[in-house]
Amino acid sequence: MPHAALPSGAADSLRTDDAVIDSHRPVMLDESLAGLAVRPDSDAIYVDGTFGRGGHSAAILDALGGTGVLHAFDQDPQACAVAQQRFGDCPNFRIHHRNFGELAALAVEQGIAGRINGILLDLGVSSPQFDDAERGFSFMRDGPLDMRMNPSAGEPASAWINRAKDDEIADVLYQYGEERASRRIARRIVAARDETPITRTTQLAEIIARAMPGPRQKIHPATRSFQAIRIFINRELDVLPQVLATAADVLAPGGRLAVISFHSLEDRIVKRFIRDARGAEPGQPARPELRRVSRAFPSDAECAENPRARSAVLRVAERVA
Repeated sequence: MPHAALPSGAADSLRTDDAVIDSHRPVMLDESLAGLAVRPDSDAIYVDGTFGRGGHSAAILDALGGTGVLHAFDQDPQACAVAQQRFGDCPNFRIHHRNFGELAALAVEQGIAGRINGILLDLGVSSPQFDDAERGFSFMRDGPLDMRMNPSAGEPASAWINRAKDDEIADVLYQYGEERASRRIARRIVAARDETPITRTTQLAEIIARAMPGPRQKIHPATRSFQAIRIFINRELDVLPQVLATAADVLAPGGRLAVISFHSLEDRIVKRFIRDARGAEPGQPARPELRRVSRAFPSDAECAENPRARSAVLRVAERVA
């Protein structure tokens, strides 16, 4: 099977020095490998749905021992370029510049539907994306208000924030960020953009902060709003149920699904899916069944070393033979 082509323009914008790659610490690495129960078999097939900078992929490849095959997804062209540089010469590695929501389609294309031994989904934004001010994910660094995981698809957050009605903005902040001050923040955003377009991350963060007077909270006042806008722009909570719904169909009997979530909305979707994946309803066509295997949290030592791991939850399920 050939490797996926490097996305156009990715190499030009890539920052792949060793320091950048080494600074990305994969969350719950040991727990993920244990959950996947990686088999060093010649016919084993695994999927890393979110390559990022390849920490989980590298560990899975090591566990495979150079015999099985790992298919990795990432919609970020820079991540795909890193994958080509790190593992492009590895004969049992495939990188696909696609959203993991396309897993079922790719499994059919590659002839691996019903044969995959493990799927790992590490949800949310990767550390390199978050740390790059030009990507627009963080309110702590000034940059263009973009937030797209695939910069070549869809519209940037700035385009939406400057055209959406205040009630639409409020609904997004409340539904995806659980922001209780969503109405007040939305009104302030609309009033501010009437004066000047909102195009920068720190500009939006300051508008949100001014909309929330009172004692300083434990988290930055823009935290929930930025999370909500990012989830909305990337359709994260639409794509997650989509890939979960097809997971059991593409897994082999005994194959594992491991999902790392970072906030309650994601984890609630994963938890309910695993709970309800009990095969077909009476009178409906037969469907594969999943059983819950485990739930795990990062260790205190990992949280101390990598504070971004603190909110992580790992849930593992297995396809019943």
